[in-house]
Amino acid sequence: MTTLTEFRQQKDEFFKHDWQSPLTPDQQKDFDGLKYFPENPMLRLWVTVEEYDPKPVVTMITSTGSAREYLKYGQFTFDVNDKAATLQVYQDADDGYFFLPFVDATAPDETYGAGRYLDLEPVAGGQFLIDFNYAYNPYCAYNDRFSCPIPPKENRLKVRIEAGEKNFHA
Repeated sequence: MTTLTEFRQQKDEFFKHDWQSPLTPDQQKDFDGLKYFPENPMLRLWVTVEEYDPKPVVTMITSTGSAREYLKYGQFTFDVNDKAATLQVYQDADDGYFFLPFVDATAPDETYGAGRYLDLEPVAGGQFLIDFNYAYNPYCAYNDRFSCPIPPKENRLKVRIEAGEKNFHA
């Protein structure tokens, strides 16, 4: 079993059984697992993020109409099916975590229309591992009681990212 397969199985167990699941109790009763693209090694990337200095503060509107502020940390460019794509990486100003919200050309037919997320950890030398196989839907995709940042226009891609989680309601 791969690490990704194990991760997905644990996530399904959490969604089905945990009281902190984003699913309502009624949703949990009928839940039989999330849907995913097959693992795609071509979308597991080691990238150097071009860090901004200074890092501007950006406001992202959420699914409930509120706003959240992030630091615009930097950008990276990568190739998908011989097409260049650029994404911005954001950092939470208070907690310091790195956040990559994006929408790609699989939305809204195959993936959540409002976008998917990746949580990032920096590695040595200013690099990040960007593994789109771990791209996930925000909790607001399952239940509207959650408030989720909507990816900004600059992170809306014209290319297809055929990796990670698919639509919950298919």
